[in-house]
Amino acid sequence: MTFQEQIKQGIPSVLPEPKPYPSDANRAPKRKDILSADEKQLAIRNALRYFPKEWHKELAAEFAAELKQFGRIYMYRFKPNYELKARSISDYPAKCEQAAAIMLMIDNNLDPAVAQHPEELITYGGNGAVFQNWAQYLLTMKYLSEMEEDQTLHMYSGHPMGLFPSSVEAPRVVVTNGMMIPNYSKPDDWEKFNALGVTQYGQMTAGSFMYIGPQGIVHGTTITVMNAFRKVLEKGESPKGKIFLTAGLGGMSGAQPKAGNIANCITVCAEVNPKAAIKRHQQGWVDELIDNMPELVERVRTAQQNEEVVSIAFIGNVVDVWESFLAEDIFIHLGSDQTSLHNPWSGGYYPVDISYEESNRLIREEPEVFKEKVQATLKRHADAVNKHTAKGTYFFDYGNAFLLEASRAGGDVMAENGIDFKYPSYVQDILGPMCFDYGFGPFRWVCTSGKPEDLDKTDAIAAEVLNKIMADSPEEIQQQMQDNITWIKDAKQNKLVVGSQARILYADAQGRAEIAKAFNDAINRGEIGPVVLGRDHHDVSGTDSPFRETSNIYDGSRFTADMAIHNVIGDGFRGATWVSIHNGGGVGWGEVINGGFGMLLDGSEAAERRLKSMLLFDVNNGIARRSWARNEEANFAIKREMARTPKLKVTLSNNVDDDVLSNLDF
Repeated sequence: MTFQEQIKQGIPSVLPEPKPYPSDANRAPKRKDILSADEKQLAIRNALRYFPKEWHKELAAEFAAELKQFGRIYMYRFKPNYELKARSISDYPAKCEQAAAIMLMIDNNLDPAVAQHPEELITYGGNGAVFQNWAQYLLTMKYLSEMEEDQTLHMYSGHPMGLFPSSVEAPRVVVTNGMMIPNYSKPDDWEKFNALGVTQYGQMTAGSFMYIGPQGIVHGTTITVMNAFRKVLEKGESPKGKIFLTAGLGGMSGAQPKAGNIANCITVCAEVNPKAAIKRHQQGWVDELIDNMPELVERVRTAQQNEEVVSIAFIGNVVDVWESFLAEDIFIHLGSDQTSLHNPWSGGYYPVDISYEESNRLIREEPEVFKEKVQATLKRHADAVNKHTAKGTYFFDYGNAFLLEASRAGGDVMAENGIDFKYPSYVQDILGPMCFDYGFGPFRWVCTSGKPEDLDKTDAIAAEVLNKIMADSPEEIQQQMQDNITWIKDAKQNKLVVGSQARILYADAQGRAEIAKAFNDAINRGEIGPVVLGRDHHDVSGTDSPFRETSNIYDGSRFTADMAIHNVIGDGFRGATWVSIHNGGGVGWGEVINGGFGMLLDGSEAAERRLKSMLLFDVNNGIARRSWARNEEANFAIKREMARTPKLKVTLSNNVDDDVLSNLDF
């Protein structure tokens, strides 16, 4: 069968032969054995409903074996035989170009060059899934191949519930992931209900089909690292020869060494999984691999002496690095962590002094022992960080729940008031006041032709638009504009593309809309093929996350999730091609609600109308909320936008003088 025929058939009419698990695959951790005997029967019953009854006996035994071995039913037998990668939009069988664009984005998320655990349909973060199983993938692609412009596909945590009549103006796909009743939103609830096959952790851009490989976070990481150095170095002092120590090379955390190189420092990034480290090295995201501490110490000293710009992956535990650098008196200028601590008990963070293989055995066979060892390691980790910060290291939480889980483990990370953490999150110190409050966030696009020359043209268009906007920009956002102009100018030489021909930069509502219109005009003229617009959920409006995206909200509302819900609903009726809303993502199940969108630009007047309406709301919804929280920069930004957009009218906050409150009697 051809590629197009395989897509259109969905679940095959003839039971395929079992597939052996690839020996060279980066296997996902085996999940906890958390279901009772009755629940295991229910999980298999749930899985079998995708298939005709005559297959049930054979598949029941196979799925029971998968559940026993992996803790999940992935349905390996049904993985398609064709190569999973983003093809040109014209290669996909579709009645509707919007549907073909979504197919392209789904395949990109499952490309082995992009995905962390592609056999298990996991894109990044250890458990950030596109689908729960391969049957869901097959059905979804079939539905998309049949979709017409007045239908919408509704997806429940990877499961395609079906095509429903809608309208041309409605989103083509509506995605939800992990949307649990609040009292059933703890980590073990995810383990249980995911094992039952009724929900999944979509992370941020995994389950919303908008992941573009590590590039997606390189830009934000670059901005963070550059501005962190600006905070700690004397004006004019170079980051060359200065150390940025962090951890994590799986999925989006693999962006860190590339960002360090762009920021001109020495990056040391520890990773316990050799396959993840080797993959990032082979892809050019990290310069050097080192697997023993004496060699690492010697190499770092040499790099310091020569003021090198270099990134080093240390295959081992980051706690050993923090402790060894302390013993060797190696000064760390910047420190952070980007392990998947949103998922601490299932392979997101590994204990020190235990091998990677033994840790994976404990996850499956002795989960309580594993948890104890992780928490002991977190305390050691925090202690080592504290000793370095006492010597002048600037440490920031990278929103991966490091400080949250360290505090829960009893680590010394709390401020004197017992409420706040002693170290700021990068959003509190950098991205919040400098970017999100002004409306700057991770705008991204994918050239659906798959042609590198189309990406080159879009880079040039974006740079031209930004330069034009900067000429009239107020002083408050000049630094942000210049950083992004430099970024897009150097993007190609930094070799950021993995998988689809995609790009990201930080822009505000004006920048996003004007860049998008310029793309749409170029498509209309036949200069480039159709373009998919999107963004990371890690943005101005998309995410309510009290320990990350909204950690610089101080009016008490950071634990509310109204903004993210309004964002996805508002984007949906203003022209998004697809919308998504997730529980979890970045900092963990039950800790955050986040939403995203995708939009196809096809050169039409309708696309121009949609992009102007949706992008304006998508950004300013968040600025309005941040302004209401009394964030000074957001107050400036929303007033500026209202002056530019007469029909935008936002409720503004009246600030209260401290002396009005100081003498009140409670």
